[in-house]
Amino acid sequence: MYKALVACRAGMGSSILLKIKVDQVIKQNNYPIETEHGNLDSIVGYTGELLITMEDLADELKDKVNYALGVRNIVDKEEIKEKLEQFLEFEKNK
Repeated sequence: MYKALVACRAGMGSSILLKIKVDQVIKQNNYPIETEHGNLDSIVGYTGELLITMEDLADELKDKVNYALGVRNIVDKEEIKEKLEQFLEFEKNK
């Protein structure tokens, strides 16, 4: 089971909505991912495999986490599914 942190700058509205959508995609596709919610401060010391955030933040934080997944449209479940599958493929090929 992979651990994912869903976060945004403040840890409020947008990341909560993103977490809801990510959890829906995970459940619908039976992906082996557990999510938790936080803000940017939550990244310090985070040991999970995946950070899920907005696209601009993912670019900024990609060197600070194991894998940064950036979402452009936080309510687009197809985009989220595609990017989660890219992450799972990355992990499989490590």
